Amino acid sequence: MKKYVPQLASLQAVCSANYARLMTLLPDCDTDDLSYRFVVKAGTEYAITILESAPYTSTVKMEQLGDGPAYLHPVMEVRLYHDANMAEVTSSQHAGAIAPSYDYPNPDMRHRDEKERVNSFLAEWLVYCLKHRDKMSESPMA
Repeated sequence: MKKYVPQLASLQAVCSANYARLMTLLPDCDTDDLSYRFVVKAGTEYAITILESAPYTSTVKMEQLGDGPAYLHPVMEVRLYHDANMAEVTSSQHAGAIAPSYDYPNPDMRHRDEKERVNSFLAEWLVYCLKHRDKMSESPMA
């Protein structure tokens, strides 16, 4: 089997679009320990928490909230690169850092293109949240 080579141009395009979407949701991304909670259609809630902020980067945690088993609720850490206008998923489902590519099969059963897949999932998630959020229920949490 040929070694997988990441498609850098398509990954960068997704990361750039995700940055723009996150900037729409985050009115203030340069304040540490600030969280925003949003309600979307059908009572689904999600939260974005700013974990750390520096002049050129921020790290946020985005998670779905609600009833049911935790493994059914997406959770991601995303690094925002303000100088490059890009947002990249650095961790998904508490599984640690994501490598650019993986051999397959591997002990963790990650896809060869795991990084592309989780960034594409974030794109779909952000589009859904922006489309269905109830603007009246958006609020910063202490």
